[in-house]
Amino acid sequence: MTAAPCGGPLPDPRAHPDKDAALVQAMFDRVAPRYDLVNTVLSAGRDAHWRRVAARAAAVAPGRVALDVATGTGKVAQELARAGAHVCALDFSVAMLATGQRRDGVPASVRWCAGDGTRLPLEDASVDAVTIGFGLRNLADLDAALVEFARVARPGARLVILEFSQPPRAALRRGYHALLRAAVPRVARAVASDPRAYTYLAESIAAWPDATELADRVAAAGWARVGVKRLAAGAVAVHRAVRPAKSPPRMQS
Repeated sequence: MTAAPCGGPLPDPRAHPDKDAALVQAMFDRVAPRYDLVNTVLSAGRDAHWRRVAARAAAVAPGRVALDVATGTGKVAQELARAGAHVCALDFSVAMLATGQRRDGVPASVRWCAGDGTRLPLEDASVDAVTIGFGLRNLADLDAALVEFARVARPGARLVILEFSQPPRAALRRGYHALLRAAVPRVARAVASDPRAYTYLAESIAAWPDATELADRVAAAGWARVGVKRLAAGAVAVHRAVRPAKSPPRMQS
């Protein structure tokens, strides 16, 4: 791990069960004040479009219940609510939730909830869609989270994962990783409330599985009809899946 001044160590950027959730939580508490601004700058304003694509892919009917995991400041949750859904916006960073609650224009149908994405405080088969935007790689156990999402989803419910990915072309992938490591920390130093946290961002993206591997892991967790839509030349991907009638695997206690 890399030491972060004024904030302790940064989390391990790799996705594996030993990832320290407390370090991730503390890091997001630190970046919360300017999180939305940094996202807009780093994506050249495209992050809003990507979140709209994810919300549309969830296809939640008005009046139905959606769960947005690792909601951050609730941008995807807000899009789901605008489409008429009742949304549980869940995150384990209280500072991120508080930042989202203060933002103007958030529909009243968004209910804010502090919780762990790998151990959701919801009943079995209680939601009609599960979404997660740029948060899956930050959870302590990717595979356990996917199983947990299936547990709370009703048969026929959709899963939508919006996440950074790996461009399929090798030359583009190398250039993308070099840009991440060079540009992200530089931009963060100019606008972020905790610039060192964005070193973790770049490293976690580089260590993340490609879209095909993630699709396989979604299917292994009990989801069916897994599909992928690549955005930004493959640097971002939207994974879609459906909860089948058959019970999903149970998360190991």
